[in-house]
Amino acid sequence: MIQRFSAGCAMATIAIATLGAAPAFAQAAPSTVAADEPVAAEADAGEQIVVTGAIAESQAASIREKRIAVNLVDVAAADAVGRFPDQNSAAALSRLPAVAVQRDQGQERYIQIRGAPNRWTSVMIDGVPMIGVDEGGDTRAFRFDAVPAVLLSSMVINKSLTPEIPADAIVANVDLRTWSPLERKGLHVVGDLGYGFMDLGKGEQRQGSLRVSWANDSFGVVLGGSHYRRKQLTDNREVGAYDAPSSSTDTTFGPTEFDIRQYEIERWNNGLFGGIEYEPVEGQRIWAKAIFTEFNDDEQRNQYELRLDRAVSGTRNLDEGNLVSVPMRGSFNYGEYRNRNYIGAIGGDYTTDDGFTANVRLNYARTDNTSYLPLVQSSTSGLNSPSLTYDRSDPLFPVVTLYNTVSNGGVRARGTTVLSAFDQTTLNNADTILIAARQRTVSDSYTVKLDLSQKLDRLTLSAGGFYADRTIAGNNFSFVNLVRIGALGASVGQPFDVNSFVTDTPWDTGFPLGFTLNYADNRAMRDALDTLLPKLAAAGFYNPADDVPVTDRYRQMEKTLAGYVMASADLDDLLLTGGVRVEHYRLINGGTAVIDKVQTPLSVKQTRTDLFPSVNARLSLGESFVVRLSGQRGVSRPAYGAIRVGSSINGTTSPGTITGGNPGLEPEYTWGVDGSAEYYLPGNGLISVAAFHRWVDNVFYQNAQVVGSDVFDSNGVDRSGYLLTSTFNGQNGKLYGVELSYQQQFSFLPSPLDGLGFQGNVTLLDGKFDTQVVDGAQQKGIAFQGLSDTIWNASAYYEKYGLSARVSYQWRSDWLDSLGGFGSGESRKSYGNLDVSLRYQVNENFTLFADAANLTNEKYIAYQDTLEQPTEVEQIGSRYMFGVRFNF
Repeated sequence: MIQRFSAGCAMATIAIATLGAAPAFAQAAPSTVAADEPVAAEADAGEQIVVTGAIAESQAASIREKRIAVNLVDVAAADAVGRFPDQNSAAALSRLPAVAVQRDQGQERYIQIRGAPNRWTSVMIDGVPMIGVDEGGDTRAFRFDAVPAVLLSSMVINKSLTPEIPADAIVANVDLRTWSPLERKGLHVVGDLGYGFMDLGKGEQRQGSLRVSWANDSFGVVLGGSHYRRKQLTDNREVGAYDAPSSSTDTTFGPTEFDIRQYEIERWNNGLFGGIEYEPVEGQRIWAKAIFTEFNDDEQRNQYELRLDRAVSGTRNLDEGNLVSVPMRGSFNYGEYRNRNYIGAIGGDYTTDDGFTANVRLNYARTDNTSYLPLVQSSTSGLNSPSLTYDRSDPLFPVVTLYNTVSNGGVRARGTTVLSAFDQTTLNNADTILIAARQRTVSDSYTVKLDLSQKLDRLTLSAGGFYADRTIAGNNFSFVNLVRIGALGASVGQPFDVNSFVTDTPWDTGFPLGFTLNYADNRAMRDALDTLLPKLAAAGFYNPADDVPVTDRYRQMEKTLAGYVMASADLDDLLLTGGVRVEHYRLINGGTAVIDKVQTPLSVKQTRTDLFPSVNARLSLGESFVVRLSGQRGVSRPAYGAIRVGSSINGTTSPGTITGGNPGLEPEYTWGVDGSAEYYLPGNGLISVAAFHRWVDNVFYQNAQVVGSDVFDSNGVDRSGYLLTSTFNGQNGKLYGVELSYQQQFSFLPSPLDGLGFQGNVTLLDGKFDTQVVDGAQQKGIAFQGLSDTIWNASAYYEKYGLSARVSYQWRSDWLDSLGGFGSGESRKSYGNLDVSLRYQVNENFTLFADAANLTNEKYIAYQDTLEQPTEVEQIGSRYMFGVRFNF
């Protein structure tokens, strides 16, 4: 840790020449500061100030809000979002201290704050708690790629909690806030239009947004929407697995398969929102909002697997191989992923001159996540399986040389003909299968929230209540229903030949391989499947109900009733805020277990009541120095799929076995402390150092161990001694780190250099946990999922004469990408992203922009144990966008 700290300090010193802002604000109702009004010199603590002017103005307001905040917070304001090439809220949040992103196909999806698992961060949209149900409920982590950044007025990260914030946040709570129609008087139209391209494959990018608002002194209305679409290619190479070495010096083991993939992807985000606010007199406001966001992904898969471990003969190791008759399996699909959020909210805010405030919110939120991947697979056989040699001089890109396979006296052998291309029409169509992979999870949530406070001279007393009623129904991603479409198609009058969909168009790839491949027409293949499957179903050859087995399904109802009390004392230079939140949580967990091939309904109920105290102290030492200290307790509840009772139970073995969820899984709990020292520089600059520590109980990990409870008992059968393969609670873990942040505009420099500025941050992290002791054995020192021990962001900007230019770089070190357990896991290699943003204000109404992202053309690499054993290498290339922003 000392070495990392020293290295981080060195990076921070360098970054001080090119770094920037980490804005923040206190939790409260927004103030109404118009874009053309100056930022007030003084404001009540708790006001949100949104500045839509220049970078420096936005930075100044953000710094001030950080200074007056009750708790430790960071924020990205709307102007900061607009000056980065960020299409979704995950990308925008990654500019803030201690925030890293997880990408899918190169696109930002989840965030990880302070190196913690993404499930340890909770999310609200306009104060509405949102629960993630991504891809089968394997995690409660929220998908930020479903929320376009242009919908938001600000994004707040609460790194320390106060009692009015939901307790299900171990490291942070993120509040995504949309626009208020009373922010600006009169009629205003704001938007943008952009068009660009992806470097790999030259697929198009396009975006557009429009927000129209009107307001007078008492009434305001806003309507808006956004659209972003990209067409991209993704180069991908994977290794199925590596043989287990017989000893530490064994060099004869090698890869079991080479997986050659390219994806043709079309992704688009849409967002719609509307709001009405009425404030007849100052301090009395009623409002209503509606929000819809969606993420869509149409994905064509072109994939061939060289199944090295199934070769007829030959040798292979980590460095090279010489194999005879290696089966080649093709996998193709035209799949669909959808994630949608529907939010409706109404509320009222009431404030009196004697310091009393009341706020009420009623919300409905629905999240619907669906996936359908009709995967077609077929393999070569006999002499159609090519022979090959491979060279792994570069482990990331094995170079394969293909040869024909011949028969010598009935024994297959490598021929002498080198094949420059694999004949993709030689798959064994009779054995072609369809795996109709499906997933859907839907969450419906109703919430009511009431907050009351009374200011009494230097003391402010607060109390409130919260009720949430959620229903979650869905299934894990299911891949079990196999249909032999190659053999059955002709029997229903529609033959299916996988080889007929091969085109004459070669792959557009930047990865070396050693031979060439052509694209398959996945769209035509999907059309053929959509016609074929109803005929197979009518003939009794295919049952769509079997796509999702009952053991993968779950239906859960959870109810949370919470209340809190809080007091805040203003003791001149010291502000003390403390209180306690009590939450009563009830879960009804239903599903079906298959017990010795018999379906048996099971239901498990859980009820618990927890106290979550928190305290925050802010000490101002003079005009420029602020010190903070806070403590809190938080919780992270298990994912819906992880605790499902749906399972497959086999009582014929000794001991019996169970595969499925673990309804006995306990929540993860934490005690945590945070501290920071903040020095406010002249000219709206800031240097800050923050540190934190979290002690976490019941850390989730994967294992196979004895159930140890009665949750799977039925019909008088005791199954507490069965062996369950699932998620379990580990022993205590620790997560801790230091955050260094610097931001300033060099307004003290002579013109034209006074337009220079920078912002940046470095975070140094460490943390591990231990598993349970099982049969006398225990795994110690397992890294947390997603923990990079170093994260840093840096950007330099120049803003003057109508020009606004920014160069930004983000970097994170290696991290574990899978839930700990089973003795090993997949890790991800460090990477950095370089982005450039240019803006030129033509006049007060129009601004031209140009964005370039991922200019380093980064490769995203996963590996097993060491980089000598990569499991995935992926690249999407750079992307470019050009357009205009308008404001009337």
